[in-house]
Amino acid sequence: MKLSARNQFKGIVTNVNEGAVNGIVSIKVNDEIVSSTISMNAIKELGLKEGVEAVAIIKATEVMIATELPKISARNKFKGTVKNIQVGAVNDIVTLETNLGIVSSTISKNAVEELELAVGKEAYAIIKATSVMVGVE
Repeated sequence: MKLSARNQFKGIVTNVNEGAVNGIVSIKVNDEIVSSTISMNAIKELGLKEGVEAVAIIKATEVMIATELPKISARNKFKGTVKNIQVGAVNDIVTLETNLGIVSSTISKNAVEELELAVGKEAYAIIKATSVMVGVE
């Protein structure tokens, strides 16, 4: 299956915390943990449990960028270095090299300017767990 989502990280499920309606799935990718909040129906349909291979899928528009790590409720925070900034008319695509892998973020040109982002600068990719989709092959 091919997807348009720029961020796809293959790993192993390390934990499934089941709730009444939703659950939190933890996927280990390159010694980083990606947290995803998805429905219990999806968890069961995908057969997610500890040890299963899974892919964390994140649209670039769901990735926030920060130059300092804020106190924030988002579960997924990955430190990295800006590798590229693809300039667009309204939005830019910022790529960070992190321990997770290359993370792409689509953010406004204003945000890139306000954060003074540049190649080589340290930054953080921040993603809410509800913005992480999970797939299996």
